[in-house]
Amino acid sequence: MDEITVDVAVNGRPEQVRVSADVTLLDLLRERLGLTGTKKGCDQGACGACTVLVDGRRVVSCLTLAVQADGREVRTVEGLGGGHPMQQAFLHHDAFQCGFCTPGQMMSAVALIEEGRAGSDEDIREYMSGNLCRCGAYPNIVAAIREVAGR
Repeated sequence: MDEITVDVAVNGRPEQVRVSADVTLLDLLRERLGLTGTKKGCDQGACGACTVLVDGRRVVSCLTLAVQADGREVRTVEGLGGGHPMQQAFLHHDAFQCGFCTPGQMMSAVALIEEGRAGSDEDIREYMSGNLCRCGAYPNIVAAIREVAGR
């Protein structure tokens, strides 16, 4: 299969990568760029572990082709840096247990607040419903989001 050049800014850093047309954004991030914070969960778009932001919008990167990110800004959990308020709130509220879903949860939570959709606990639960946590840390995740949204 022929390769296509993808020009993408990942966490503010310009990248130019040659990929085949069937490579997912998730595989581009993890395997080609070494950004392993984004997790491969179900690989079917159902769990949200692979959630990243593309031009500020949440996408499940396992169902997004890398070529769809051409010319766009991609933000991963690594792009939050070490002291993002959401990271601090997740720690403060113990909003993770095994931690596998945490990167996707955090990226969805950041987007949720940027979208202005953290008005109530019900809103938070609704707009986070695409991110599954097998450990059941949902109340703590909601509390963390509420804390950051209240700042």
